[in-house]
Amino acid sequence: MFGSPDMAAIFGDDGRLQAWLDFEAALARAQARLGIIPEAASRVIQQKARLEFIDQAEMQEEFVRVGFPILPMVRQLVKAVGPESARYVHWGSTTQDVTDTGAVLQIRKGLDLLGTRLDRLCHVLADKTQAHRDTVMVGRTLTQQAAPITFGYKTAIWLAELLRHRDRLREVRPRVLVGQVAGAVGSNATLGEMGAAVQRETLKELDLGVPAIAWHVSRDAWSELAALLALIGGTLGKIAREILTLNRTEIGELAEPFIHGRGASSTLPQKRNPITCQPIVAAARMLREKAALAMDVLIQENERSAGSMHLEWTLLPEAFVILDGALCNMLSILPELVVDRSRMQANLDLTKGMVVAESVMMGLAPHIGREKAHELVYDLCKAGIEDGRELRDLLIGDGTVRAHLAPEDVDRLLDPANYTGMCREMTDRVLALYRADVGNETVSRIED
Repeated sequence: MFGSPDMAAIFGDDGRLQAWLDFEAALARAQARLGIIPEAASRVIQQKARLEFIDQAEMQEEFVRVGFPILPMVRQLVKAVGPESARYVHWGSTTQDVTDTGAVLQIRKGLDLLGTRLDRLCHVLADKTQAHRDTVMVGRTLTQQAAPITFGYKTAIWLAELLRHRDRLREVRPRVLVGQVAGAVGSNATLGEMGAAVQRETLKELDLGVPAIAWHVSRDAWSELAALLALIGGTLGKIAREILTLNRTEIGELAEPFIHGRGASSTLPQKRNPITCQPIVAAARMLREKAALAMDVLIQENERSAGSMHLEWTLLPEAFVILDGALCNMLSILPELVVDRSRMQANLDLTKGMVVAESVMMGLAPHIGREKAHELVYDLCKAGIEDGRELRDLLIGDGTVRAHLAPEDVDRLLDPANYTGMCREMTDRVLALYRADVGNETVSRIED
């Protein structure tokens, strides 16, 4: 319900352990190239830095005793490489170098997967927006009918927000995809004058950025990332909430794709509950809490803080999994989202023309002034609400209106399709942004 197997694999125990081993292999390659450890030892370390050579049960047993995961992992790797190469394992490194850089390797894979999902979602929304560019519906404010819009305008708002998130995902990568090879207090003293070279070469092996200074207690990039994941989740939650609202029996304009038995009630045979939107809304709220927790991680003491790493070990993997689950759920809804045009038209007619009362007011304003036009139309709407009469009849029966507007003018002003303002123009702007920024590249990659 809340995550996909793909993202769970990236941040699961095997994915985490292999990322740590990848760091150890890269460290050995870099140090051999710099002449710090023998080439033969580096080759053995690289060969054995794989999950199949690690006894995870034994490692887990030692972890329970030691209380920190890296020392048990190093001992397993030492055992795997044999006595000749064992002395060169984890040379000059420290726990946080491994955990931080390993996490960055996982984050990179996670960002790649999120990017693919987001591109796909933008593609689906662009298609939906184009298809409903001219589908007129009720625009609502403060839960009440307000004025006409188009459904394409609504989905274009969703698309524009996701395109901005796509930009943010791209922009955050250089700040987040930075490794750590800095030693216990960040000074890299263990490696002496070779410290900078080892850092540079190790991170080059991993294709990660080199930090200007150690970031043991500078967690702003990861906090920014957690906030971004929550932002994306918030947009998905907003879309899901809108679908839920417009799926109400009394509105009936949107619905999740129908699958026999899905969303069925345990007691009410008639119900088709919007079952997939619900975990998306819940995910948005859970991600908000992860972002708040990430802000707490910013407050650290000394050159390595007690307990802060443990927060990140849980909150970032969980945030990635939760957001990926929300994206997958949304991708299961939007391609086949049920859009009921007839209900949209019926809801436009529900208030007997009053949904375009503003249009009439603005049509009268040049003749009698805006304030007087507002008062006149307000009074006519009040009478219509009380008597259940059509606004058209009230308008044509009013002497002031008749003095300035012919019946055909009234009909034109009362047509919701004539009062959607810039909806189509703004929709086209967003579609142009999509085509310029994502467009052909995304479509070809998705289809491949």
